[in-house]
Amino acid sequence: MPTQSGERGLGAATRAVSERVSSIVRLEIELALSELKRKAATLGVGIGLLVGAGLFAVFMLWFAFATIAAALATTVSTWLALLIVTGILLVIAGVLGFIGYTAVSKATPPVPEQAIEEAKLTTEALKNGA
Repeated sequence: MPTQSGERGLGAATRAVSERVSSIVRLEIELALSELKRKAATLGVGIGLLVGAGLFAVFMLWFAFATIAAALATTVSTWLALLIVTGILLVIAGVLGFIGYTAVSKATPPVPEQAIEEAKLTTEALKNGA
């Protein structure tokens, strides 16, 4: 039979363990938040740099098309060279648009049909007791 002082010792030990566990959990949460903030800041910088790179890539494409038009202008009139480059860009945009449209139409509506079918088969099997 435990004595009253033994019970107090056990209660105090339980309280001390509980406080330490609570402190450890709190510190772990603070560490996780600190790590997430640091990673979010790094991610923000990386995204900003990627946006800048994309912007310069767009400018580079504009100059590339202008260069193509200028090169064509050495053999044909300037207006015709610009029209040819515009036509090429129109064809490329049309092809990419068509490919994108067919990809989107195949993927819509975004319903997991295979998973739904599997769930129906599982439900049916459970009902039948198989």
